[in-house]
Amino acid sequence: MTTTAARDTEHKLPIKTLVSASIGNAVEWFDWTVYATFVVYFAGQFFPSENQALALIGATSTYALAFFFRPLGGWLLGRFADLKGRKAGMLLTILLMAGGSLVIAVLPTYDQVGWLAPILLLLARIAQGMSLGGEVSNASAYLAEIAPPARRGRYSAFFYISTGSALLAASLMGVALTSALSDEQLQAWGWRIAFAVGGLLGIVGLWLRRSLAETEQFEENVEKAKATKNPLWLTLRDHPRAVLQLCAFTMLSTLSYYTFFSALTPFAINFRGADGTDVFIALSIGTALFVAVCYPFGALSDRFGRKPQMLVWSGAIAVLIVPLSFLVQPNLFSLVVVFSVGLVLYALLASIAPAVMSELFPTELRGVGIGAWYNLTVALFGGTAPLVITALSEAGHPLVFFVYVAVAAVIAFLAILTLRETKGTELR
Repeated sequence: MTTTAARDTEHKLPIKTLVSASIGNAVEWFDWTVYATFVVYFAGQFFPSENQALALIGATSTYALAFFFRPLGGWLLGRFADLKGRKAGMLLTILLMAGGSLVIAVLPTYDQVGWLAPILLLLARIAQGMSLGGEVSNASAYLAEIAPPARRGRYSAFFYISTGSALLAASLMGVALTSALSDEQLQAWGWRIAFAVGGLLGIVGLWLRRSLAETEQFEENVEKAKATKNPLWLTLRDHPRAVLQLCAFTMLSTLSYYTFFSALTPFAINFRGADGTDVFIALSIGTALFVAVCYPFGALSDRFGRKPQMLVWSGAIAVLIVPLSFLVQPNLFSLVVVFSVGLVLYALLASIAPAVMSELFPTELRGVGIGAWYNLTVALFGGTAPLVITALSEAGHPLVFFVYVAVAAVIAFLAILTLRETKGTELR
């Protein structure tokens, strides 16, 4: 007992390895967020600009379509990682994302090549959508497989530390470019800067990842993975409970993400009369807090368990999400409280999600199991979240969306009750 405790105390985090594994996720989310941030400026560059509303619909539809390629990417790239290695999978995902971003940065406009422009934009976004689907499963598996059993939560936390940092960086870049450039400059060429930066960050990530070592878990199980036929079917046949559990808590996870990183902003401005600058400041503070608490929450799960932490998360969302929506008021203090509470609650799950997902499936099915079912759930509930929010808002019932999230939280809570506790255990 004393020897184990001493080893645990003496353990040093392999920061370079963790950053190298996580930077791909940061680049993925930076590029993904940049598209949503600047779409209003470049929509007219890729679609007929005579009707700006239709151009914006075309560009946002392209954004939405990419969501539904995430499950395909999760399945194909997850299987690729199960067969060829986590490192190979992570190199491929970051190459696809960075390549897509660099392609968008230099794409010709509608005025130059006509309808070829939106087709090329869609192809680049499809590559990025598939990349993001594969990144989640491959990086999650890698972080879980290199972690000592007693520190898997801590290692897992780096995944969403990178996500939060990327979201914050993308938002700050939006502020910097919109402050430094006029609307005309942003529409003409300024938006290309953001995509170029994302592509260059991807090249840095590719360089860092080239030195990663393959995981022992993969090397010990690669022959079993190669001998496995119809792996996606096997996840359903042999691990149906794990699939249902993953889908249940992922449903709430993706709705939590879109509530606090997306839905609350237009809700606060359009229905509560909040100032846009105040909303951005509050979101930035909440995001910074999210990043700050991820590692402590990962460590907490290593000590007290994943299951209690997930129950607190889902239970608190079920109870608090509707009251928090009423607390959204046109003053900075209330907005900071709402975003901070919401994102700290979300961090309870986000900090340990890669560990929890990896602990659900055996090594030979881990990439495809997470990749397919996680991304299918995100596409169904995350991809449709903006449409649900918009439809309910147009009908004059925006608060119903928060009731929808509360119902998802109850379902997740019940599913989490069926999870086995996995802290300190060896991966299967």
